[in-house]
Amino acid sequence: MKSLARLSPSLLVLALLTAPSVWGQILTGKGFTADPNGYRSDEPVPRQQQEVAPGTIIKDCPECPEMVVLPGGSFVMGADHSSDRTSASEFPQHRVQIQSFAIGKYEVTQEQWFAVMGNNPSYYKGRTLPVEQVSWEDIQEFIAKLNQKTGQRYRLPNEAEWEYAARAGTTTEWSFGNDESKLGDYAWYDRNSGRKTQAVGQKLPNAFGLFDVHGNVWEWTQDCWHEDYSGAPTDGSAWTSGCTRNRRMLRGGSYYISQSVLRSADRNWFSPNTRSNFVGFRIARTL
Repeated sequence: MKSLARLSPSLLVLALLTAPSVWGQILTGKGFTADPNGYRSDEPVPRQQQEVAPGTIIKDCPECPEMVVLPGGSFVMGADHSSDRTSASEFPQHRVQIQSFAIGKYEVTQEQWFAVMGNNPSYYKGRTLPVEQVSWEDIQEFIAKLNQKTGQRYRLPNEAEWEYAARAGTTTEWSFGNDESKLGDYAWYDRNSGRKTQAVGQKLPNAFGLFDVHGNVWEWTQDCWHEDYSGAPTDGSAWTSGCTRNRRMLRGGSYYISQSVLRSADRNWFSPNTRSNFVGFRIARTL
């Protein structure tokens, strides 16, 4: 096409009318969209939600956590009465539908926390150690800053998402099966941790490619505490109403705890302002 600057006014109009691709380039720019009347609008272009293939690794910035995209699906949450390891809080079992979402490949590290928050509250210091001594409330501030930095929708996983991610399609006590002798291949706990946190990602991952879902540090979730699953949502949403006191859910067990508490179904809680050197978190992201 000839340079638009060299065309007469009448030919310029004709060129624009017959070249919609050029029209679009003129009336739209980065971060903008043309309205139906052809005027340039100052409204940001809305994000298009695209399907992301399960197993895709997402990293939104150099210091951001690596996220694994998990497929949507349903699973049976909780435990049955067949084991003496279970507690009443894990009953009744119920089927939950989960939408596809992304979750941290590893627990959030001290390096990643420092990059966002500018401090390191951890008791056991180490760049690739999980950050600990962070309360549920502290994490809400971390999430707000990470979302502002990236323009994404990071959050804590809800309890159903956490168990779905940890199980990775299994119905067994741990994500790898029921053979307790294999736990040391997948988890840091009281028998092999030296009673302290360990660098993330050293043990075997589960079938979703997630590391340290058992042990190392307890992981905060979004939900509040309920005595059992009576009335729990089945749509994969966070359970934040009808709470039993001011308590938030923890999952996964930690470096100082025994094998039975590392089960995929096991539940625990802390007050949201509690900080401990055996409690950290794993981040999630809405797609």
